[in-house]
Amino acid sequence: MVRSHRLKGLVIALVAALSDQVSKQHMLHFFKKHHIELGGHKQTINLYFDYVLAWNKGVSFSMLNQYGTTGRYVLIAFASVICIALARWLMKSNNIILSIGLGLILGGAIGNIIDRIRYGAVIDFLHFHYQHWSWPAFNFADTFICMGVPFMILESYYQKKGNNNDV
Repeated sequence: MVRSHRLKGLVIALVAALSDQVSKQHMLHFFKKHHIELGGHKQTINLYFDYVLAWNKGVSFSMLNQYGTTGRYVLIAFASVICIALARWLMKSNNIILSIGLGLILGGAIGNIIDRIRYGAVIDFLHFHYQHWSWPAFNFADTFICMGVPFMILESYYQKKGNNNDV
């Protein structure tokens, strides 16, 4: 049973990474078709949502953008080490909640590493806004990472309650 939890986590990681990459390729095609360039126009979907083309060379919300090629390689190395640690943790997981959370985070991280290797930056394209409020552009990999965190928090709750093997 425990082994199947680990396998499910790996499948989730694979599906997350693949769906992230497919969505980014689809959006790059969309941007090319509509002649949307970096820093150029956006494609408005409705009052609250746009497709944008943002190349994030840094980390969350474009932090560390200013370090150029050196920063790129440092971020690839750092993210790769984190992915290895997450994969090892997943292989030791003993419940489904932790396996799901780790799989989501691992898949999202791998999706963004692939972008850094292929393009030198992460492709962000989803942009939500309302009047003067604007959330930074993001992608599905970022969403998978954010979705994985609550699973890990929930698992830590069960672990504190002593129900770790019951989940």
